[in-house]
Amino acid sequence: MDVPAAERAVTARHLRRVWALPATVLGRSGWPASAGQRAHWHWNYWWQAHLLDTLVDAQLRAPSPARLALIRVFVRSVRLRNFGRWTNDYYDDIAWLGLALQRVSPLGIDVGPALAAIDAQLLSGWTQAAGGGIWWRRGDDFKNAPANGPAAIFHARSGNLSRAREMTSWMTSTLVDPASGLVWDGIRAATGELVKHIYTYCQGVYLGACLELSEMDDAARTVRAVAEHCAPGGVIRGQGGGDGGLFAAILARYLALAARALPGPEASVARSLVLRSASACWSGASETPDGPLFSAFWDRPAPWPLPDDAPERDMSVQVGGWMLLEAAAALSAEVP
Repeated sequence: MDVPAAERAVTARHLRRVWALPATVLGRSGWPASAGQRAHWHWNYWWQAHLLDTLVDAQLRAPSPARLALIRVFVRSVRLRNFGRWTNDYYDDIAWLGLALQRVSPLGIDVGPALAAIDAQLLSGWTQAAGGGIWWRRGDDFKNAPANGPAAIFHARSGNLSRAREMTSWMTSTLVDPASGLVWDGIRAATGELVKHIYTYCQGVYLGACLELSEMDDAARTVRAVAEHCAPGGVIRGQGGGDGGLFAAILARYLALAARALPGPEASVARSLVLRSASACWSGASETPDGPLFSAFWDRPAPWPLPDDAPERDMSVQVGGWMLLEAAAALSAEVP
């Protein structure tokens, strides 16, 4: 696996100025880009958060003044493209950006006002409807793991352990399937209807929240459930393009943390899931004139040339592949 090659390919294809303004950069959501994507009209706020998080992964792996400068410009550009604000109406979106910015801060970049704005909005989203938790978005009737998981991690890392525990306990009691150990998507507050879709990123964010709070039994149960139900042949299942292009990689990020933190045999299971998925992803990448192009499904090769409707055109898919390789590289670096 050549992680620097993955970074070069993704950044070369997708990073562009915002509205042709100097000292700006964000990721174009498609490649080759449509007119709307070239103008960053379709800019996918939460995809940008994961691109930023993966840039931080790369900076920790191989520190570079040029990449640090890029991260600084990227952070400013998020606020510019969001018309002077750090937040939007989606609690999951802002929680993802908050997690990335928490990791940016130790690099010497001042993100204090952004973190304060995100923290305030996440706190405001908590209600007792459906027994607790925050909403998926403002004005909605849905509470789900994709919002509460990253928000719980954010609160834990910012020191608000009581709120993080409340959110994680709510997910455990409301969204964890007692039969399989998997995390369901969410619940409709007005009716109490559970939405029992199984998405890989729901497993990842719940796992991450449990790890932050040292709830190791719940974390270990989640790793076992993922290995049994979400990773045929030991490779994390893909969920296509669009938003789904990031789902498996988010799970991989938190499995890599579990591999370091869990005390029992589930640590080895988590490590194997990340490393086998990364090996499959790299083996299945298509070699193009612009570098490796990752498949939306890591257990099969990426098509080349790309069909017009190929999910591999989505930035989410390509950032997801790169994010997975960074997680694997971090684990591999720990082996003497």
